[in-house]
Amino acid sequence: MDAAQTIRDAVARVQALRLETQSKPALLAATSAVKHFQAQRFAGAYADLLQSQEYGSAAQFFLVELYSDKDYSQRDLQFARIARGLQTFFPGQVVATAVALAELHILSEELDHQMALVWMQTETDSAVETDNVERYITAWNTVGRVEDRNRQLEMVLRMGAEIDHLTRTPGLRLMLRMMRRPANAMGLGSLQSFLEAGFDTFASMSGKESRATEFLQTIRTRESQWFARLFSTDRLACVSELRACLAAATTPALTPVLSAQPITNGQ
Repeated sequence: MDAAQTIRDAVARVQALRLETQSKPALLAATSAVKHFQAQRFAGAYADLLQSQEYGSAAQFFLVELYSDKDYSQRDLQFARIARGLQTFFPGQVVATAVALAELHILSEELDHQMALVWMQTETDSAVETDNVERYITAWNTVGRVEDRNRQLEMVLRMGAEIDHLTRTPGLRLMLRMMRRPANAMGLGSLQSFLEAGFDTFASMSGKESRATEFLQTIRTRESQWFARLFSTDRLACVSELRACLAAATTPALTPVLSAQPITNGQ
């Protein structure tokens, strides 16, 4: 299957899940709750990086573009519209990044959808916890899919590495800048913003390859630790650690980060 078809298929599957979700108000609310909870968990787990000079932009890019509860439907439609053009006009590395994002997106949506179904059930089943931390742990373990969780993490890291590699492609930044006006005119502004934000985020670490590698390794280590906690049989410890993580996400210093728009350099 070629890249364009892979992207279109992924977008179609995501849209089907969204239509199902939007047709059921309780499921829509549960899906939003799961996504918001996960964004808060990421913000707490990476509070130090989000506030750091060296890694703040990279951590914010991951939070806003990959882990947040924002609506990605506009970007998805743009991905589908430009899928064939990606193969025609962009270097193979850009196409590979777009495919990686599409594949990551559908896997994440499927996992979130299954989590939301369990979350919704806990709201109507008096025998199950109603506290959000307890509810999230229950949903996580009910869904399971350990291999897919690990695959999801590997896809995130692979996409980060690919974006980092793009920053060393001669002329690509100039190409992206030149595409800004035509992209906006064609209704592809959301996709253009994502590409520029990713490029500029990792370009800020250009010439410092070890810094980008260290950032991605930190994501690998911390996410793997969280997977182990959430799948652990020591539920009390997991609840305690998760509450502490969420508390870190609500510190005053992080409030601007959590409400921030996708980052671009605005040039």
